[in-house]
Amino acid sequence: MAQKSSLAVPYEAPVLVACFLACVATGVELSVNNHTADFTLSTSSGPPVSLSCLVQNSSQAEELLWYRGESKVDLKNGNKVNVSNICISPVTKSDNGVTFTCKLMRDQSVKVSVILDVCFPPIVTGEESVQIEEGKDVTLTCNAKSNPQGQTAWYKNNDTLTLQQNYELYQTSEVFQLSIKKVQKSDNGTYTCEVKSSLGEGRKDFHLIVEDKKPVFPMEAVIAAAVVIILTVLFGIVAQKGKNFKVW
Repeated sequence: MAQKSSLAVPYEAPVLVACFLACVATGVELSVNNHTADFTLSTSSGPPVSLSCLVQNSSQAEELLWYRGESKVDLKNGNKVNVSNICISPVTKSDNGVTFTCKLMRDQSVKVSVILDVCFPPIVTGEESVQIEEGKDVTLTCNAKSNPQGQTAWYKNNDTLTLQQNYELYQTSEVFQLSIKKVQKSDNGTYTCEVKSSLGEGRKDFHLIVEDKKPVFPMEAVIAAAVVIILTVLFGIVAQKGKNFKVW
C-alpha cells in the first residue's frame, strides 16, 4: 500500500508573510510639495497656497486623505489616488498655525503634515469710548494680533504716555492693558495703543471720560429719613380722621 506523503509547512511561514507585507507597507512614502517630513510653510495673508501630496515607492493605486486640523477635507473623486492637491484661497490670519496633513488611507500612520505660518500686519481693536466715575478704577484693553509679534507703546493726547504712580501696564501676546487706579479729572483724554511690526503698524484710540463723583448718602440716614416721613404721614392721617369724627 502506497503511503501518503505530506508536505511540511514551516511554522515561520505566516510570520515571514506578515513581515514581507509590513516591509511593503512601510516602503511607501508621501511627499507634500517635495517634503517627505513634516515642515512649516511661511506665507502671507491674501495670495492662495497650493499643497500637493504625492505617493512614492508604490506600484499600486493608493488613496489619499487630507485633514485640516482634526477635520477631514472633502476631495473630488479625481483628486484622491496617488496624487492629491488642495488649495487654500484666500489665505487669512485665521489660517496661521493651522496644520494640514496628507495621509495614506490604508495606513494612516504614513503621513506628512504642513503648518502654515501666515504673516500679517498688526490688527488692533478695543472699546473706543470709556466713561468712568471719578475715584474709581478703569482698565483700557487693547487687543492686537500680528505675525510676527509687534511692539506696543501707549500715548496720551498724541504724546508718549508718562507712567504715573497709579498706572499699571499688563500684556500677553495678544492683549495689552493700561489700568488707572482711582481716576482723576486730570486723567481725561485720548489714550492710543500703537502696535508696530516689520510688516506695518496698527493704532487704536480710547476716549476716557471721567465723570463727576456722585454724592453718596449713608444708608442709615436714608432709612431713618424714610421712617420719619412715613410716621409723619400716618400721624397726619390719624389726626385728620379725629377731626372728622369729633362731636360738637
